[in-house]
Amino acid sequence: MWNSASPGALAARFARLVERLGGDTAAAKAMGQQRELLEAVAAQEPATLGQVAAKVKRGAPAISRAIETLVRAGLVERQADPVNRRRLALRLTDEGRAALARPPAADKSLEGRLGRLATSELRALERGLEILERLTG
Repeated sequence: MWNSASPGALAARFARLVERLGGDTAAAKAMGQQRELLEAVAAQEPATLGQVAAKVKRGAPAISRAIETLVRAGLVERQADPVNRRRLALRLTDEGRAALARPPAADKSLEGRLGRLATSELRALERGLEILERLTG
């Protein structure tokens, strides 16, 4: 099985599995993107839109809209840069820091299924996740 598995076939199997296990994957994806933006702001504080866009590898217009959503949610504050008034300085609010400090929410149904696995199977899954995380980094 392993010798004949192509990256395309593995990717398709993984995508189908995520769909079946993920529950509300759109909400999970949105929360992951929110966390990524909060981490980018925190890493550069006071961050500019350009720095955040570069960090998350997305265009400035999309980042501007996403940051606006975080500002309205009370997670990020936006102020004029005292050195360059045309540039905005982004900082996390206390609520934004708290949101970033919270661990990502786990899907309880998936957690229950994983709880039925043997320790050796959990270790194998952990190794697989490490490899997948390395691909996204």
